[in-house]
Amino acid sequence: MASKFESYQKRRLASSYISVVISIALVLFMVGVLGLVLLKSTLVTNRVKEKVAITLFLKDKVTSKQINTFKASLQAEDFTKRVVFTSKKQAAKNYSKEIGEDFMQFLGENPLKNGIDIFLKAPYVTPEKMQALEAKFLKNAFVAEVSYDKILIDLITKNIKKISFWLLVVSGFFSLIAVILINSSIRLSIYSKRFNIKTMQMVGATKGFIRKPFIWQSIKLGFIGAFIALVGLAIVFYYLDKFAPSLGFLEDYNTMLYLVGGVISAAFIITLISTFFATQRFLNLRTDQLYY
Repeated sequence: MASKFESYQKRRLASSYISVVISIALVLFMVGVLGLVLLKSTLVTNRVKEKVAITLFLKDKVTSKQINTFKASLQAEDFTKRVVFTSKKQAAKNYSKEIGEDFMQFLGENPLKNGIDIFLKAPYVTPEKMQALEAKFLKNAFVAEVSYDKILIDLITKNIKKISFWLLVVSGFFSLIAVILINSSIRLSIYSKRFNIKTMQMVGATKGFIRKPFIWQSIKLGFIGAFIALVGLAIVFYYLDKFAPSLGFLEDYNTMLYLVGGVISAAFIITLISTFFATQRFLNLRTDQLYY
């Protein structure tokens, strides 16, 4: 009879552990997917920003040697992603192709200027910073005019701020749900051992001594759940890379490291805190309160 009861208790305990692991794995997988969206949204945002150029139209008196020197100095600047030079001759060809006729035939001369397109690094693509750069370039002796799409920059900045705000709100909401779900699973697991906790306490065991094995057990379950979640995320990475190879999911090692570190850290921190407070609650209960 005793062996049957022990077998039943073991099955019950194993079932409890499995449910905790599954809960943790599902929640961490959800958190990982959300983290992937956040990290990749930043990458996509930066790519969009770095396609925006500020164009410097050069004065006609600037020589080829001076242009090359100027280009080299621009490329060395902290704000520069890349520099593209377009001669006035090439600009005329491009414009003629766009309008479908050679405008120089009736003008008799090329009114266009040599131009340098500066593609900026993402942090510098804001209305304030680009205005500051415009003012700086207008003071340069080689520059006749500075041009960029101010309306587009304002629109990109506003939309990115809106998207970032709502992503943070959603992330905070789902992170809270994650903590609540994992906490609930761990509390239910410890609830089944509340009599053991009180028995140990009654025979003189300290709170720290009683709490320690529960914390380590929960952390182990958390790491198992994190491993399962990471396997799921790896599968997601693989298929997303197939459908959207331009985003370079499998080549983005930084994002992978952030996600792995984030999922493992979340598993450790949430299980540690949840187990601590769950055991503390039962340690503080009176014996008669264990039945409710």
